[in-house]
Amino acid sequence: MHEAVITRDGLARLSAELERLRTVGRLRITERLRRAAAEANPGESADYLDAREEQALLERRIARLEERLRTARVVEPQPGNGRVDVGERVRLRDLDSGERLELELVGPHEADPSEDRISIVSPLGKAVVGLRRGQIASVDAPLGRRRLKVVAVEPLGPAA
Repeated sequence: MHEAVITRDGLARLSAELERLRTVGRLRITERLRRAAAEANPGESADYLDAREEQALLERRIARLEERLRTARVVEPQPGNGRVDVGERVRLRDLDSGERLELELVGPHEADPSEDRISIVSPLGKAVVGLRRGQIASVDAPLGRRRLKVVAVEPLGPAA
């Protein structure tokens, strides 16, 4: 796996998830396995087999997070340079629809569109990285090309 950039907030989120899975997640699975193994024949118990599968998924997720954190390189935005960069919030206006967007640009492993965290390697991320306030990005979207004007660039707040 190659090195991937990550923000300090993203590093904190992934580290917290890893710790939660290592502790709470493993404990929950262990208890579930213990209860299911107490049955007469755990090898034939659907609950036991399901718990073993869940354990395997948990361990794969833990290994994936460990690898991501091992290969991650924390990057800091350059405040004051006026350019859109990873670790910054960008406000955009769609020039055709008038819709306003506010997005955080983050590394690929911390992207979460439902939380408005967009990866810098996504089509939208690639289109806006490096732009300054007032510049226009063109992005190919499922419903056609969108023209987005950069309204503001701001640093993200400290990690929660």
